[in-house]
Amino acid sequence: MIGAGPNGLAAAIVLAQAGLQVDVFEAEAQSGGAARTMPLTLPGFLHDFGSAVHPMAAGSPFFSSLPLREHGLEWIHPSAPLAHPLDDGTAVMLERDLDAAEAALGEDGKQWRRLMGPFAERWAELAPEVLRPVHLLTRHPLLLAHLGLVGFPSATAIAEYWFHNARTKALFAGLAAHSVLALDEPLSASFGVMLGAAAHAVGWPIPRGGAQSITNALCGYLASLGGTLHPSTRIESLAAMGDYAVTLCDVTPRQLLGMAGERLSPSYRRELQKYSYGPGVFKVDYALSSPIPWKAAECLRAATVHLGGTLEEIAASEEAMRHGHHAERPFVLLAQPSLFDPTRAPQGKHTAWTYCHVPNGSQFDMLDRLEAQIERFAPGFGDCILARRVLTPASLESMDANLVGGDIGGGAMNLRQFLFRPTRRQYATSANDIYLCSSSTPPGGGVHGMCGYNAARLALSRL
Repeated sequence: MIGAGPNGLAAAIVLAQAGLQVDVFEAEAQSGGAARTMPLTLPGFLHDFGSAVHPMAAGSPFFSSLPLREHGLEWIHPSAPLAHPLDDGTAVMLERDLDAAEAALGEDGKQWRRLMGPFAERWAELAPEVLRPVHLLTRHPLLLAHLGLVGFPSATAIAEYWFHNARTKALFAGLAAHSVLALDEPLSASFGVMLGAAAHAVGWPIPRGGAQSITNALCGYLASLGGTLHPSTRIESLAAMGDYAVTLCDVTPRQLLGMAGERLSPSYRRELQKYSYGPGVFKVDYALSSPIPWKAAECLRAATVHLGGTLEEIAASEEAMRHGHHAERPFVLLAQPSLFDPTRAPQGKHTAWTYCHVPNGSQFDMLDRLEAQIERFAPGFGDCILARRVLTPASLESMDANLVGGDIGGGAMNLRQFLFRPTRRQYATSANDIYLCSSSTPPGGGVHGMCGYNAARLALSRL
């Protein structure tokens, strides 16, 4: 197994559960890939390098089947999954309870329930279906057809059709912007629907101690199955790997081309070379002297805050990014985990985790624009800053080679790569003993382990 991110560890666990001897080789000294927690600013302040809030990990069919709690994983649920502040000093709150959400959204409450309820209430049936490759055979055809009807269109179209109030439209736009697509592109609505449904079905929790706790629990369970982890072991070539029955790679197509070399057929190499990476992110971590001074105090109820204002503003931000520009008012995703997890900072102090979308490989300094968006909804934020750590797309890639150009999703989620990711072979390659299991395979990005699970199941079926 090459790579000890969530997908690599998930694949390793599947293989070890089947009785195989498994070695996991990780380039970095600290396992986890984008699911790591690090002291990025001042002593005593712990920051999530990549993922921070984990609805898909909590809702993952595979992770849910593992005894991760026995290996130290503890979920913390804020009282509200999400806050979306507006310029009038109030915030739209996404409540976890569907009845409470319906009441909070007023005139759009019933419509919100009609849109999200069918998927939230049948999450246990839905998640295994959508977190696998697109397939004609399904046990729940009507449920998936319904998801296709509301998920395939653009987020703008769904928001305008389903909702009347600008506040609800803004809330849905923030959810859909996780797609890193322009909000008028097909499939952008699917992210809004899935993340909204997950909020009601499983919540948007944070792990006590940070994302590293997910990684540590996976590593602990793998060790109990006899798997062996080899950190600080960068694999440059599969030819030097020795005699293994099968090799799974938690890497993107670019790295696979470099390490597999002549093991892959010329036609397959050409297909991988065509793979498209998505936009990057510009990330900033903060050590703070106090909680963020939100104008809307209810923002302190949520670990996740979306900063972008109205649907129109968020759409303009993501449209600029998709066309290679840098938004004047970027949509900013912010997490404030120390409000709910005191292990993240010294007593009385706090952390914040933020990023905005930028073109892939961008070298533009977005710090002033990002902080202006925070100040817009939390005047005085700058006075709380004790230290900050800026991570540009290049910085992110240097710390995790899978984040090509700052792309945190493992590749663009366009229609072609939604259906064929990274090629029609998906997890398989042209070499019958080499498989790909990163977020560049179905179902794509997110800490859910399902790329690794699906790839390992395929490999086992062929051994």
